[in-house]
Amino acid sequence: MSHLIAPSLLAADFTNLGSEVEMINESLADWLHLDIMDGMFVPNISFGFPVVEAVRDICSKPLDVHLMIEKPERYLKRFRDAGASYLTVHYEACTHLHRTVSEIRSLGMKAGVSLNPHTPVMLLKDILPYVDMILIMTVNPGYGGQTFISGSLNKVGELRSMIDEEGYDVLIEVDGGVDTQNAPILVHTGVDVLVAGNTVFGAEDPVDTIRRLKALI
Repeated sequence: MSHLIAPSLLAADFTNLGSEVEMINESLADWLHLDIMDGMFVPNISFGFPVVEAVRDICSKPLDVHLMIEKPERYLKRFRDAGASYLTVHYEACTHLHRTVSEIRSLGMKAGVSLNPHTPVMLLKDILPYVDMILIMTVNPGYGGQTFISGSLNKVGELRSMIDEEGYDVLIEVDGGVDTQNAPILVHTGVDVLVAGNTVFGAEDPVDTIRRLKALI
């Protein structure tokens, strides 16, 4: 499978949200990534259901929703109804992770689990059979525009080996500091989905930047 590109809405110009989403619609982007932050699990607040629902109504790409919130199990159905195709929760935020990802799937969405930079991938061993995607945070979550943590490559490689050795059908996604320089090595190491925020929305030509990210070999 060719790798996927998921531009992160967090870096978009919210005064021109409609035109930003239309740009994504017309580009080679595969998904649109939406970061939901509650100011408690991470030190920032982003946006909630009204924005997700508004984007759903104008976006032709699947919505890849990443919950950086405490007790995400409270809102799974709400995000399904708001338009999420993929719904990712944090390993660190879920007391009953298996129950949460099972409910996500039962609601008709693809289930993802995310890891903060300090969390070892070995902790995912028992949940891998029950998820569709693992999101490796390659910066400390909460803010866009941070520098990629280079040690994350080792985590990606370790996770790729865990998935391949057991033959699981699980995507690897990375989010944080992804750009046209480190994207090739990420894909080579085993990443399936590249989330890119400032690299796309801050570019002079976002559509061409998405094309370049998509064309990596």
